Amino acid sequence: MFSSSSIGIMHNLVGYLLTPVIWILLLLSALAIVEIGMAFSERFKAIPAWVSSGDMIGLERLAMHRIERSDFLARIAPMLGLMGTLIPLGPGLAALGSGELSILTTAMSVAFDTTVLGLLVGIIGFVLGRVRRRWYDEALRCMEAQNACGGIHG
Repeated sequence: MFSSSSIGIMHNLVGYLLTPVIWILLLLSALAIVEIGMAFSERFKAIPAWVSSGDMIGLERLAMHRIERSDFLARIAPMLGLMGTLIPLGPGLAALGSGELSILTTAMSVAFDTTVLGLLVGIIGFVLGRVRRRWYDEALRCMEAQNACGGIHG
C-alpha cells in the first residue's frame, strides 16, 4: 500500500505547514480588523462620495473589489483554521500513545485555537460581505434613480 518512507515524507511536509498556517491566520486576523475599520469609512464617507459623484462604474468596481476581499476572508480563514486543527492532532495522538500528555495538551490547544481564530475571521468576513453587498446595492439603486430622474427632467 504505502511505504514507510513515503508516509514519513508526507508527515514531515505536513508538519512544516503548521507554522505558515498559524502566521497566515494571524495575518488574516489583522486584515479582518482593518476591514472592519474600512467598512465604517466606506459606509459614512466613501459610498456617499461615490453616490454624489455619479460614477456608477467606479462604484461598481470598488464594490466588487471590497466584497471580494470580504469573501476571501470568509472562505480562506475557516479552511486554514481546519488545517491548523488537523496538523497538530497527528503528533498529539502519537504523544498520547507514548503517554506524553504535555505534548498532547499543547497539540490540542493549538488545534482549538486555530479553529476558533479561523471561524472568527470567517464570521467577520461573512458579515462584512453581506453588509457591503447591501450598502453598495442601495447606493447603486440610488444612483440609478438619480440618473432616471435626471433623464426625465433634464
